[in-house]
Amino acid sequence: MDRINAILKDQEYQAYLREIGICEKDRIFCRHNMAHFLDVARLAWIFNLEEHMNLERERIYAAALLHDIGRHLQYREWIPHEKASEKLAAPILERCGFENQEKEEILKAIADHRSKEIAQERTLSGILYRADKMSRSCFGCDAEQQCDWSAEKKNKRIIR
Repeated sequence: MDRINAILKDQEYQAYLREIGICEKDRIFCRHNMAHFLDVARLAWIFNLEEHMNLERERIYAAALLHDIGRHLQYREWIPHEKASEKLAAPILERCGFENQEKEEILKAIADHRSKEIAQERTLSGILYRADKMSRSCFGCDAEQQCDWSAEKKNKRIIR
């Protein structure tokens, strides 16, 4: 997990986390912070194991840690965060030693993580999508009534 720890220590990554924190300082809904990123990583790893996909742990964690890193650009510049995150993640992955094929797979998963069409895919993109959606604890959220997620989308029970 050396490359994952390199992501966590990356100065630009840390700066993006701070920017997201500033933008979400008064947010009452789910935040896009390290707790969310790690929840997504761990759920994706579990899905990988349960589905016998044999995906590399570092690819899963890299995708999860970076999938929302452009969220501050969505708040400030109205850039869809999956596009912003894909762009911001590329140089981080390179600095942290990911090879071209790995980078392509991770960046595709980041870019696709809001595309419902990939929800059931047995790929990094598919498990990142599922983990991201299932990471939200709507059943215990104080702001659930004000949330604009549809009733079908909200996690009102634990299913896995």
